[in-house]
Amino acid sequence: MTRVRDITLNDGNTIPQLGFGVFQIEPADTAAAVALALRVGYRHIDTAQMYRNERGVGEAIRRSGLARSDVFVTSKLSNARHRPDDARRAFERTLRELGSDYVDLFLIHWPLPTLYDGDFVSTWQTLEEFKHDGRARSIGVSNFQVDHLARLAAESEIVPAVNQIECHPYLLNEAVRHYGAEHGIATEAWSPIAQGAVLTDPVITSLARQLNATPAQIVLRWHTQHGNIVFPKSVTPARIRENIAFLDFELDDDAINAIDELNRGERGRIGAHPDQFAFVPA
Repeated sequence: MTRVRDITLNDGNTIPQLGFGVFQIEPADTAAAVALALRVGYRHIDTAQMYRNERGVGEAIRRSGLARSDVFVTSKLSNARHRPDDARRAFERTLRELGSDYVDLFLIHWPLPTLYDGDFVSTWQTLEEFKHDGRARSIGVSNFQVDHLARLAAESEIVPAVNQIECHPYLLNEAVRHYGAEHGIATEAWSPIAQGAVLTDPVITSLARQLNATPAQIVLRWHTQHGNIVFPKSVTPARIRENIAFLDFELDDDAINAIDELNRGERGRIGAHPDQFAFVPA
């Protein structure tokens, strides 16, 4: 079984650097996909309230035969539940859906600075409650920009353990990653292969041929050598196995630099910009 490196967070807890993401996996298919991921060696599962598949994650863990403490579970607060009392009720539902009395990492999914009177600080302070009472072992944020993080630093007690952001060879998101590095906030990369857009890039495909690897494995290895936490998702058994095998080789400095040079800055962004994103599910 491939050995996945653990990263120590700023609160002393550890997180597997490689996880399995369940974004866009249908609720009915989630338990089977997570079960396979656990069988081939994944020990970090990334879900969210807005994915509507937390229950399938919990079901797969219970059926796996693994102890709950052997699997790191991340979930995220719904954009519709930012008010403190709403966040408290939503968090309790997450625990019920997972069938667990704690979650390893709980995140604010989006800052939503144009909604809720621009107040994401009280939402963060509510997550601090979950951290203090032990029901969230670690807490963090997702899609927060530098100014959002700086505001939390000025107005709250706990520094986020992680910031989950769009990050891939076409969008290095350098300012946010550098702020995180300077303040002990680990970077988690969502859309690590840019929804597949980078997999046909000549630089990536050339390296894949040289190293007898797949393009996805090249990009995932690039992420981990930069220190990013990644969680590719798939429902295809072969792809689930393939996405953990990249840990068996390393990229040299020339390869890392060549991939870095693919950065397009904001032109490379695939998802919405966090300053404007305002989606709230029904």
